[in-house]
Amino acid sequence: MGFLLRSAFWLSLVLLFLPISPQGDEAVDTVSPLEAIVAARGAFTDVSGMCSRRPDVCETGRAAFQTIGVRAKESARIAYELLDDNLGDPDRAITTGGVSSSN
Repeated sequence: MGFLLRSAFWLSLVLLFLPISPQGDEAVDTVSPLEAIVAARGAFTDVSGMCSRRPDVCETGRAAFQTIGVRAKESARIAYELLDDNLGDPDRAITTGGVSSSN
């Protein structure tokens, strides 16, 4: 989720710097890149202060990220074992974390 938010932020910042003007009769309020950066800084400051205002939200978010991390690690282990079982060379020994194992 954080990756998506950062990607959207940087993409929108790049779009602000591109010298493209809309064609047609569209009335568009323009924002300078400097104004956008100042607004983004204010938004970040507001969001970063959320933990002091609502600590329960931060605790829930922290627990959610820990759960996601554990599940991602376990999913990667399962995927590795599946790939190793199906595509691994049975004659080659694999060393992981100081433990040597062969298929």
